[in-house]
Order: sequence, then C-alpha cells, then structure tokens
Amino acid sequence: MGWLKQAVVAVKKNDPVARSTAEVLLTYPGVHALFSHRISHFLYNHRLYLLAKMHAQFWRFITGIEIHPGAKIASGVFIDHGMGVVIGETAEIEEDVILFHGVTLGGTGKDQGKRHPTVKRGAIISANAQILGPVTIGERAKIGASAVVLIDIPADATAVGIPAKIVRIKGEKVGGE
Repeated sequence: MGWLKQAVVAVKKNDPVARSTAEVLLTYPGVHALFSHRISHFLYNHRLYLLAKMHAQFWRFITGIEIHPGAKIASGVFIDHGMGVVIGETAEIEEDVILFHGVTLGGTGKDQGKRHPTVKRGAIISANAQILGPVTIGERAKIGASAVVLIDIPADATAVGIPAKIVRIKGEKVGGE
C-alpha cells in the first residue's frame, strides 16, 4: 500500500468525521504536514539542509505543525488537528501512532546525539503532552493529555501527570491507586 493511501486509511480509521478520501486529502493538515515532511526528509538525507529547513518552515506556516526534516516518521501515522505539534530532529515515530494537537516530541537541551523521543507502533499521545529527551514510548502505550514524559514508558502502559507516572499496564492499575 502506498504512503498516501496509508495516510488516508489512518485518518478514516481514527477520525469518525472523515467522510471521504477527497475530504481527507484536501482538508487534513496532518496529512499535508506528513506529505511535505517526506520531501523535506528527502532533501535532508541528500545533505541539502538549508533547502530542507526552508521547505519544512514553509509547511509549518501553512499547517501549524513543525516537523524537523531529520525526523523519521513511518507510514500510517495520524496527526489529529495538529496545531502546535512539534517533532524534533532525532525523533522516530513508528506505524499507527496517533498524535493530537499540541504534542511535543522534543529535547531537553542536555543530550548529545539522539536527543528526541522514539514512539513505538500503536502509541497514542494525547493533546498537549510533552515527551522530552531520548525516551522511548512503548508499543500501544497511552500518554494522557498535558503529561510531561521524561522517562521510558513500557508497552501497553498508560502514563499521566507532571511529571508523568505510569498508572496502568495492560489495563491493570499500578501503584497506590
């Protein structure tokens, strides 16, 4: 399945108001941002850094979604609403991830090399969550709205709060709840 088709399938699967392929292609800024990122990433990988950054900044202005050209993003990612999403240079996002508006996959300013998060397949990052540093969000993990994640979150876990704490693993409560 082609990248664009996977993008449309991801939107239709995760957004009940998506009525048609045409609507998704014409009106979803997350799709526009992810499509333009493919071009920026190509330029970045061919060492055309300035052109890649200029292209990315143009699409940031158009969509409200900032994706560094160096970020690695798989097919089937869904950015819902998108305004205010920031994805850093060394971030990696696997298939079937959902990002809501205001999510940051950023650095802390303390790390060298890999400075941004890795988000594994099927994770859901809720609105305004901040995932900071070279942490890993496990497969199918859920991050609550406005959480600030500074630690690795295992697969099938739910994390909430500031700083984020794991409150469920595989649907079972953990800790003193």
